[in-house]
Amino acid sequence: MQNSTKPIIKHINDFLDWIDIEKGLSYKSQENYSRFLKKFLAWSKINKLENLRPHQLTPDHIFKYKTFLSRQYLQKDKKPLKRNTQNYYLIALRSLLTYFADKDIISLPPEKIKLAKQSQERTVNFLTLEQVKKLLAAPDVNDINGLRDRTILETLFSTGLRVAELVALDRDQITIKLNTKDLEIGIVGKGGHPRTVFLSQRTIDWLQQYLAKRADKEKALFVTYRGSKIQGRITTRTIERIIKKYVVRAGLPITTTPHTLRHSFATDLLMKGVDLRVVQEFLGHRNIVTTQIYTHVTRPHLKEIHRKYHG
Repeated sequence: MQNSTKPIIKHINDFLDWIDIEKGLSYKSQENYSRFLKKFLAWSKINKLENLRPHQLTPDHIFKYKTFLSRQYLQKDKKPLKRNTQNYYLIALRSLLTYFADKDIISLPPEKIKLAKQSQERTVNFLTLEQVKKLLAAPDVNDINGLRDRTILETLFSTGLRVAELVALDRDQITIKLNTKDLEIGIVGKGGHPRTVFLSQRTIDWLQQYLAKRADKEKALFVTYRGSKIQGRITTRTIERIIKKYVVRAGLPITTTPHTLRHSFATDLLMKGVDLRVVQEFLGHRNIVTTQIYTHVTRPHLKEIHRKYHG
């Protein structure tokens, strides 16, 4: 083990190279780690610790940094950072300490950074099937924008795709399937992990209608329009705005987002008795613990079924 002559903040670029080359993390993950460590950089500057070296980092520094995070506020609504958001910053710093250990640089052990305690159950926002039907019926499909929007909504609910996964779809992923009646497509999901998603026949029908109106050669499956002119691949932000518009039109909870449709997809399957591990595969969760958040929602429903049919 060795003392580093470089301050901690001067190690960050080497750390980002390490998670790329040694850990194989995606470019998006590298961006996130860089962003989270900028908060530690800001704290260091405020406390005149820019020259703090890895071996000089103490548990007291960690405690003061955690206190700093707990007193940070979101710029939009002036609310304190949520515990899980604070933990993202702490996980990034803990990973930096793991890098030091891997490189035989003396510093605190990574386990010295304890994460902020969170409530045991996460809240899951989802729509009932009746609410989903209202949302799906909200777009006016007589123009290309409305037809595209209906197809987006159908695809999200049919597949449980994350909105970023939907945005990344290319037209040839779908057109090659339309004539074969093959209802599955391969995608690359979060963290660069491939998985198969399945389309309902109804979604295929909407995709066929939408693509039949497309006379362009744009690669993207879903595109944005200015008037009748295509502006390129649709963005996640645009889809968020689209869904917000139809949520208001359909009179649904204003908290509904693209991810709500993913939650709705999962809860609908579980309420119909689909095994949790199958739902895990559909959603592309690496750990079944992530999928288990939905059991808190479906448990009362399953209890009612048991009481009704096995009482």
